[in-house]
Amino acid sequence: MTYLLLFLEFFKTGLFAIGGGMATIPFLYEIAGRYDWYTTSELVNMIAISESTPGPVGVNMATFAGYLAANVPGSILSTFALVLPSYLIILIIARMLDKFQKNPYVKNAFEGLRPTVVGLLAVASFAIVKVTFLTGTVKKTEDLLNFIDFKAVILFIILFAAVMKLKKHPIIYIGLGALAGILINL
Repeated sequence: MTYLLLFLEFFKTGLFAIGGGMATIPFLYEIAGRYDWYTTSELVNMIAISESTPGPVGVNMATFAGYLAANVPGSILSTFALVLPSYLIILIIARMLDKFQKNPYVKNAFEGLRPTVVGLLAVASFAIVKVTFLTGTVKKTEDLLNFIDFKAVILFIILFAAVMKLKKHPIIYIGLGALAGILINL
């Protein structure tokens, strides 16, 4: 049953996550809430790993999520299910490319999809910020200082400033972030 659910969930994600790998994040949050395959905290780790490894983010995340849910067979099935809709759609579009390019409905549909994708990415970004920088809920005024993970905020500010000023290769910042995370949490 897990394999069927993995296939269906990741097929749906691949079918509707228009806009690239980051557009899969809202779907992955929904999956985390619906099944016990991985937690939202593990999802944030998946995003970090997927961003720092070669390959498409969505595929990396589907592979990792499938592995957490059902080991190697789950990772293979999740990855296959995620890319299958795109493959099928590309086959159909390739056969009718001229008609699609000139069709005003298709052009109008893409005009509506662009802001929708931006909205999905904004929601996903907010969810990542919340999990990364906020630690819980505020019940008393004294809890306010414990609500924000100041180490994470400071690390973010330092790395953000370094990226903007130094403009080095992203792998350098990923390595520095990992090293800082290790040192901060010793």
